[in-house]
Order: sequence, then structure tokens, then C-alpha cells
Amino acid sequence: MTQEYMLQMKDISKTFPGVKALSHVNLSIKKGSVHALMGENGAGKSTLMKILIGLYTDYAGEIYFKGQKIVHKDIKSALNAGIAMIHQELTYVPEMTVGENLFLGNEPRHKFFGMVDTKTLHKRTNELLGQIGVQIDPDVLMKDLSVSKRQMVEIAKAVSYKSELIIMDEPTSAIPEREVESLFRIIRELKDKGVSIIYISHKMDEIYRIADEFTVLRDGTYVGTHSIQEADENKMISMMVGRQLSELFVQRTPTEGPVVLSVKDLTRQGKFENISFDLRKGEILGLAGLMGAGRTELVSCIYGLDKADSGEIHIKNKKVSIRKANDGIQHGVGLVSEDRKTLGLVLGLSVTENLMLPNYKQLNKSFLISDSKERDIADRSISDLNIKTPSREQKVKNLSGGNQQKIVIGKVLLSNPDILILDEPTRGIDIGAKSEIYKLISQLASEGKAIIVVSSELPEVMGLADRILVLHEGKVAGQLMREEASEEKIMALAFGKHKQKQTQTQN
Repeated sequence: MTQEYMLQMKDISKTFPGVKALSHVNLSIKKGSVHALMGENGAGKSTLMKILIGLYTDYAGEIYFKGQKIVHKDIKSALNAGIAMIHQELTYVPEMTVGENLFLGNEPRHKFFGMVDTKTLHKRTNELLGQIGVQIDPDVLMKDLSVSKRQMVEIAKAVSYKSELIIMDEPTSAIPEREVESLFRIIRELKDKGVSIIYISHKMDEIYRIADEFTVLRDGTYVGTHSIQEADENKMISMMVGRQLSELFVQRTPTEGPVVLSVKDLTRQGKFENISFDLRKGEILGLAGLMGAGRTELVSCIYGLDKADSGEIHIKNKKVSIRKANDGIQHGVGLVSEDRKTLGLVLGLSVTENLMLPNYKQLNKSFLISDSKERDIADRSISDLNIKTPSREQKVKNLSGGNQQKIVIGKVLLSNPDILILDEPTRGIDIGAKSEIYKLISQLASEGKAIIVVSSELPEVMGLADRILVLHEGKVAGQLMREEASEEKIMALAFGKHKQKQTQTQN
């Protein structure tokens, strides 16, 4: 094994009954580097990592760690060797304290009485958290911490094992963006100490910010490894799905339908002001801008989650009053929220229950609906949206992010809205699922739906939208037609440069 590598996995293959999960996969991780492991759901990333941490022991191939060939019998042997994993679904005991979680099974005890030495536990907890630059009270219950702080405790636990290789599986999937920087700071500090990080994420902007190299798996096979500097987003996507970014979007010619939504001088104090635009039947309008520009707040008012302070909303040439979500629904407006897990789904319920919950009243005026009709509706949605689930009774928490998002879209479509608002429709899902959702959005527009897409991903806005409205600090900075849009032009408007006149935003 080359000495510059902390880890080398060579020709790894793994078979489940009837399924070849991995076929001759290679992975090499340099000492003190952040290495992104990328691929669609089902590409084999999780299986490879489960082999590395000793969860799967029946595989073909060889693993070398710090120059020595290793064969893990179980997870404990991997931990003892210096390999730890922080799972996407954090593993902790919520009713126990931070200190108790950190040293669970390895608590410092009094020499003669055998009881837990609380003073030493506190001291060691503070020392351990101090190593990663975090201050958390050792006596706080884990359930009372924010998700990001729980994650910091999990990182500290990995450090406590004196881990030299830490696997982080979608570490930012459940933490707000303001706390991502704290995580990145800790990753950089670990890297400076010679710790190697395997970083699994679908978020390409994060990969470019934090990783040194990346490896792509596709359908259980090794595609390649490159430094971050060697590959742009197009190349990365092409490696993952076998086609270019531009090929993910449906080429469509929008029809010039009638105006179905007019927003006139809409204002919500402190969020946005004097927003005006039209939206036509069969049109996809992209809403772009920096974080805090007012995009989500604007569509929330159009739908009725929030109330505007002034301005007018006209739907099909009729002025309407939208003060609550039910008003938006009654006027044919549907919203797919940016936070599907909190606002869009009940994770512990089934696919059928999630699809049906907001639609019982509309689908049956007597408030009664037969089980057979419910099953038929669910099956039709699963088929129409190509939702990959073992059955309609599967709990949605067990589905991939892409299929969860299809369920959120499906339940909104059951109300048959004329105007569909999609806020960050592909956040946190893999590139293959993104492609399917892009096709669905284009199909819905072709069927006559008027669609607003809010997205922070410029290639997504440019690939989907017929027209792009750019906000800057709560105001319309300008609009761009699809054929004239570029990332440079959108960003110039988003930063408040070259503002166009408000009248130019009218259709």
C-alpha cells in the first residue's frame, strides 16, 4: 500500500441474495484529507461503508488501513482500529446526558465503590468537547440539544475512540445552514490533525467547499476518482448518471396561455415590497435570488401561509383575498414546501396516509371515503409519479429523499391545483431523483399547470424555467427569458447589480 494513503479498499465485491450490490470497487483515502463519496441512491455507497466499519463481513476484496491489511469481525474491531462512522440518523440515548452518551459503556468509575465517577466524567467530557472547539454542558440531556449540537457530540464520540478515519453520512441533512459552517470548521480542524474524513453528501456546493478529492460509484461499480479542481459540476454529474447536466432537463416549447396569476405591488413588511409579476397557463416561472431575498416569504403569501400587508393577487382575472392556506387551496393554488420532513410529511405514517391526509375533505364531500377508493387513489399516484416503494403501506421514513419528495408533490396534485408552487423541489435528493422530478415538472407544465419554481441551484432554474424573476433584498431586480439567462446575469441581479426597471418584469 502507498504510504500517503490512510485507507485503500481494493476490488471490493458484495452480493446479497439475487443482487450484486458491489462489483470490484476501489476507494483510496489520503491521510489528512476530506474525500467525498458520491453516487445516486442505490449506487453502493452505504454498502461499501458498512463493509469498512465491520457491519458486513462476507465480502470479496482487500482492505488496507495505515499500511496493514485488516479484516473486521464486527463494528467494535473497526472502532478499535481507528475507524468511526457518524450516521445520517444519529445514534444516541435521548434521556441520558451528553457526558453519559459520550462514555456509554466506558464510564469512569470510583476505584473502590464501582459507581460512576461524575466529577471525572464531567472533566473528560469537557476535555473531549474542547478538542473539537465546542462548549456544551455535560449534564444537558441529549434530547434537549439542537440537531447540530447532537451531531457535534457524535463527532466528539468519534474523536474519543482516537479515530483516524471518520465517515460522515449526509452530515448537514438535518441542520440549518447557519450551523453548517461550525461543522465545516470542525472538519478542517480534524483534517489539520491528520484525521481523514469520508464525506457522503448529495449537496454539490458542499462538496466543492469542503472536499479535496471525490470518488463516484454508479450501480455498484467504481467510476473514478478525481481531485475537486479537476472536475466541474457537469463532469461530476456525468460520472454519476452517465449523462451531462443539460440532458437532465426536458426540452420543451412553452405555449402562450392566458394569464392565470397576477401579483401586483405585493408587500410584507421586512420581507419583500412592491412585487409584481404575471404567470401564464403552461408556463414555468423561476424565482431566483440569494438567501434572505424574500423568495420563500413571497410564495408563502401567494399560497396563504403568511398574510401580505398590502398589494393585490388576481387569479384568472379576479381579485382574490388570500389570508390563510385554505384560501389558496380554494383558489386553485398548491404549494410544495422547501422543508418536506417538517411541513410536507408525517414520517411515521404510510405512503397512502401521507397522500390522503390533506385531501379527504376535497375527495369526498361526506367526509367518508372507502378503503378501496383510498387504495386506488394511492396506487394511481404511485404509478403516475413513479414512486419507488415496496407497497402503499410502507412508512415514508423508510423511503429515499427523492421518493419522499414525489409523495409531497403527489398529495398537492390530488387537490388538482391550476397554480403549482415548488419551493426548492430537489433539495437533498440525488441526481437521478432530480432528473425524474424535472421531467414531472415539465410534464405538468405541458398539461397546462402554471408553475413557480423557487430554487437556489442556478442550473436548475435555468434548465426548468421559461422565464426567471430575480429578487434582491426583497425587491424585483429584474427578469430574464430562458434564452438570454446565464449564471453570471442571474448572480449580477441577485447581488443588486444592473437592476432592471420594475415595469420590465411584467409579462
